Amino acid sequence: MKDALNNELIRSYAKINKAYYQLLKEDADQMGLTAVQLKALYRVSFQPNISLGELAEKLRLTKSTVSGVIDRLVKQDMIERTTQANDRRAVNLHLTKLGKIKLEALMQTDSVVAQKIKEIMQFPEEDIQKLLELNNKILTILNSKEDLQE
Repeated sequence: MKDALNNELIRSYAKINKAYYQLLKEDADQMGLTAVQLKALYRVSFQPNISLGELAEKLRLTKSTVSGVIDRLVKQDMIERTTQANDRRAVNLHLTKLGKIKLEALMQTDSVVAQKIKEIMQFPEEDIQKLLELNNKILTILNSKEDLQE
């Protein structure tokens, strides 16, 4: 019985992840972007002046991969790189006017992800709080390193 629940739990999270990625891909397609480019835009909009390294960490990708993603977004005039006067190697990222306009337009009207999140937020508040609590417990277990070293 425990093995069946274990498999069901893993499958459940895998299905949620896949469904979310598909919705994100739909939103990205609407903007002529890849899902990773859209995720980068979201992150930069939430954290203006984020460094390339921080962005790579947040997206859980390598710096070189994120650098390529940012290169393409710069060419599309959606993100701008700025360097700091005291450290020319440090590059910060922020949305351009076009990047802000496109992201805001997507979020206000056509975002499939935003529509689905609104539906989820119709759940009773206690259910959402319990789900968040359980997810945090699961994340704590998954992120703990000491259990893996035994």
